Amino acid sequence: MAIQEFITNQDLFYNYCLWEYRPLVPWENKFRSVNLLFHSFEMAGVDERMFALVQAIRREIGMSMTVWGLKHFQGKIGWEFYFYDYRRRQRERSMSKVLKALEPFIGGCNVRVNENHHYFMFSIDINNDLVSGSRSLDEIHMYIGNPGSTVSSGICYSLTGDKARLENFYFFFDPQRQRDEVIAKICCSAQVGAAFIDIDRILWPELRECKTICLANKQQSDCIYFSGINVDQLIFFLKALQYPGELCAFVEENRSRLDHLQYDVGFDYRMEGDLLIIEKSGYYGIF
Repeated sequence: MAIQEFITNQDLFYNYCLWEYRPLVPWENKFRSVNLLFHSFEMAGVDERMFALVQAIRREIGMSMTVWGLKHFQGKIGWEFYFYDYRRRQRERSMSKVLKALEPFIGGCNVRVNENHHYFMFSIDINNDLVSGSRSLDEIHMYIGNPGSTVSSGICYSLTGDKARLENFYFFFDPQRQRDEVIAKICCSAQVGAAFIDIDRILWPELRECKTICLANKQQSDCIYFSGINVDQLIFFLKALQYPGELCAFVEENRSRLDHLQYDVGFDYRMEGDLLIIEKSGYYGIF
């Protein structure tokens, strides 16, 4: 592996919502989660500018302030970067600031940014075409709050040009205290149409002992996220959803250097008759 980064006593630990946690085991001189991202870049043979982009974003908004997601869809992998600032309109980590960091890498931005929106998060799909400058940035995903929900909740909009299109709703649950609500939310969906479904096919027993479960309603599927799982649960997830062998092997081979971190994973699903289809999945870290 060409690039390796190790935890120092200055590091902070955040999950995929940029909520801080403290590892339960010693972490000195172990891997940062960005090593999983860098390894996936190397495995995929990406443009070298992908590595430089990570450093440029860090310089602009700070270390450990960006969440990365590796997405697995139809046998291929891709990436999405997420940027949070819960101060909303008093934000410092804004779309405008991140776009400034992206400017040397991309072929322009076609999205008209409006910093008056009360967003607390936004994300950008990252790939070779974008980072090599051969295409412009034509979409940003913007997340705002959902006042009135009885649980922590968010709404995602797709921003293209000067238009906004509703994409997804997200709802966060405590898996120990709110298990009945989690099951009810899973079942109360147009994507789960069978007369009976074994709930374990969605609410995986191997992962549901976690810190937070997030359920999302998307346009063509639903999604479940398990947040705060350990490295062995991550390995189980990668193998169960048939991620590329090199990605699984890297985590297994470096388990002792990754066992201090908490991981977040999720998958999109829908039903066709009695058949459960898992269309897309992902796992997350920070840089």
